[in-house]
Amino acid sequence: MSIEKIVEQALQDGYLTPSMEAEVGRICNTASELSIEEYMALDRLMGALLTGEVVVLPRKQFINVMEELVLSEAIARVAEIEATSEQSLDVGDIAAYALNRLPPLYATTEEGAHFQRARAKEQLHDLISKEVNAAIDRNLVRPEPVNPTALGKPSSGTEVLSNLSNWLQANAVNFEPQP
Repeated sequence: MSIEKIVEQALQDGYLTPSMEAEVGRICNTASELSIEEYMALDRLMGALLTGEVVVLPRKQFINVMEELVLSEAIARVAEIEATSEQSLDVGDIAAYALNRLPPLYATTEEGAHFQRARAKEQLHDLISKEVNAAIDRNLVRPEPVNPTALGKPSSGTEVLSNLSNWLQANAVNFEPQP
């Protein structure tokens, strides 16, 4: 992948993954000279990092390649959905849900990570897509988080129970299985 494509992807996603960072480093280290376009792309990336438009995902001593693959899939799917609808989805919730249903693929070296990525793309791509889609479906139908002020500021234990009971009755329909 080229520096320009990596920067474009990072700007689109809002994230710079460790593998993207490593690829930019590899290109910079192996190239005898960078083009004007590559320098301009790196300048755009630096500006986006400084303003917080792009966030660097933390580097670890070991990596779970499955996290990268799921996060990439989730970001791409969420971007598609948010571009075509008014829905707002939480990439972190979606990735966590999918990761809890997928096998980990740990590696401690770039060579190991490359092996795990190739293996996963060949053998697990459909399963990853299936679990990310299931996570998105679940995220789309989940109820809005509880607003702590919706229960009011009770003065007694009885009032707490009464407020909670009223809130549960009002929101129970969101938890009923649909026929």
